[in-house]
Amino acid sequence: MFTKLLIANRGEIACRIMRTARRLGIATVAVYSDADRHAQHVRLADEAVRIGPAPSRDSYLNIEAILQACRQTGAQAVHPGYGFLSENAAFAQALADAGIVFVGPRADAIRAMGDKIASRLVAQKAGVNTIPGHDAVIDSAEEAVEIARGIGYPVMIKASAGGGGKGLRVAYDDAQALSGFQSCRSEAMRSFGDDRIFIEKYIEQPRHIEIQVLADAHGNAVYLWERECSLQRRHQKLIEEAPSAFLSEPTRKAMGEQAVALAHAVDYLTAGTVEFVVGKDQSFYFLEMNTRLQVEHPVTEAITGLDLVEWMLRAAAGEPLTFGQEDIPRNGWAIECRINAEDPYHDNLPSTGRVTLFQPPEGMDGVRVDSGVTHGSDIPVHYDPMMAKLIVHAPDRKQAIARMAEAIDRFVIRGVDSSLPLQAELIRHPAFAACDFDTGFLQAHYPAGLRADVQFDGMSDALAALVAAKHCLDGSLYAARDEEIRLAVYSVADPKTCRLLALKQESPDTDDARIRFTVRTKAGTQIRIAIARGQVAGLLCAEADGKPLAAQIVQLPGAKGYEYRLQQAGLRLDLGVLSQASHQALLHMPAPVSGDDGLQISVPMAGVLLSIAVKEGDEIHAGDVVGVVEAMKMEHAITAQADGRVTEVNFQPGQRAGSGDVLLRLSALS
Repeated sequence: MFTKLLIANRGEIACRIMRTARRLGIATVAVYSDADRHAQHVRLADEAVRIGPAPSRDSYLNIEAILQACRQTGAQAVHPGYGFLSENAAFAQALADAGIVFVGPRADAIRAMGDKIASRLVAQKAGVNTIPGHDAVIDSAEEAVEIARGIGYPVMIKASAGGGGKGLRVAYDDAQALSGFQSCRSEAMRSFGDDRIFIEKYIEQPRHIEIQVLADAHGNAVYLWERECSLQRRHQKLIEEAPSAFLSEPTRKAMGEQAVALAHAVDYLTAGTVEFVVGKDQSFYFLEMNTRLQVEHPVTEAITGLDLVEWMLRAAAGEPLTFGQEDIPRNGWAIECRINAEDPYHDNLPSTGRVTLFQPPEGMDGVRVDSGVTHGSDIPVHYDPMMAKLIVHAPDRKQAIARMAEAIDRFVIRGVDSSLPLQAELIRHPAFAACDFDTGFLQAHYPAGLRADVQFDGMSDALAALVAAKHCLDGSLYAARDEEIRLAVYSVADPKTCRLLALKQESPDTDDARIRFTVRTKAGTQIRIAIARGQVAGLLCAEADGKPLAAQIVQLPGAKGYEYRLQQAGLRLDLGVLSQASHQALLHMPAPVSGDDGLQISVPMAGVLLSIAVKEGDEIHAGDVVGVVEAMKMEHAITAQADGRVTEVNFQPGQRAGSGDVLLRLSALS
């Protein structure tokens, strides 16, 4: 076993690899860009080396800079994590040529599986089910239409070098095949420098289920069961679980055996994942092989008890597997949520800035958090938006779902938006409980994320009572013990929408660990609220009529002392709390008049402006694209919401803008 390991990555996965390396007595070296100088993975490593400016092409994708860091520190091995150079055959070969161990597969296996056309042919030879399709490169859009007709619509048009949803289109007719081929080809050339396209049958209502494989240098290979990864948005997974509640035992066994056969076919070494698309009838077809550690590997670790990073390190050091297929356990159920810095209430746009509070759930059994951020961490625009992974393990799926729901409610992140509200909604969805979903579920049910403006009716009376109790605890209202106060909890966006409550704080008894309230609704229902003392800022752990209730309630930034933001179980509501008399007065106040009588277009998310399509004097109309901003590997078109004439352009292409910065000012068209 080597004694010093360089981790060619950042964030959550770098920290996670360090944890195992430290347990094995291996010293660690971090690499960092200028944007990550003070990042968590830099602080946790034994040594750290700067490798370049913030853009990943100048740092984390700079092979020579990482090789130089190895030479400088004497690192004997490199773990690439996932993303960046993890599936780069040239990087693996460069390390081998330099006498440095790559903690991953050999370069030839990466090449074979990294090319979608080549990997499909290898899979067919190995006896792995492949989707019916055309294996050769397609030269023209007209040829693509003929091939699509022969396969039968719908078809999937894919770039051979594609990934992450780029270079991929689904076509249901000739017109879509024609335009889809052209779009895929140009997109693939821009993104990958490789415009080879192929076509295969599109499996409708598919599931995305993958098999974890592990192989050593002595010819041994096993599969470590499967992961259900069908809850995706833009081909990016949000929730994963192991095992899959959908698969039958014969299908599970057949998929596992085919995955191992593919690993043997390319003389595979270390951990890898064979991804399959699975139809409603449990027919399954090879999708691709990821020749690296997967983001969702912790759910496999939870049900097998194996540390995959440890076995990657052991395999890289030449050690054989000490177990066979029959020795691998499958205990309980595990679920993982990828916590991204995104705003689920604004089309899941990236959210950048400083994390002012990062408090994972505490004191819960079966809960694991892998994270690369902490209090004060910056979320830069240059990299993937994932901040952390929340993993739960329980004896069965029902208990795992309940544990995850509670853990999400107790996870506090301030300063940036996160995907937690959307995941809280998904984990409680009846279709998730029934395992009735496929890869199109999010697009069908949440095409633009969550909608805060329709959620007030979804707030329970118990939650409204908790917000009212929070208002009293803040000292905003004074009442003697056992004196009833009549309150209105209302929507800040629409004050006419409200809940009328009568609240009374009870005199303390021998249980000093809780503050108790009795709340009476307009309908006469009585709710008893008991709030634990000494809570994390903004997190209220309470009981409502004896049942656990956790919610995050904070005062709105810059708002009046009686306005709060509630976040719980997928709800995010801006609420006001006033006496019923004051609320009535508020309803009769005139609406505020805006001091801005002009029009403006703002940047929807912090990032770099790739292009600006208009200049001063141009006439624009609602729906026109006026610019493109890039953040966290994502491009977003900025569109006009109204007609107008451009009077002011405040940025130039290449400049960085903050969320909400005014890009254009307009005057009304005469």
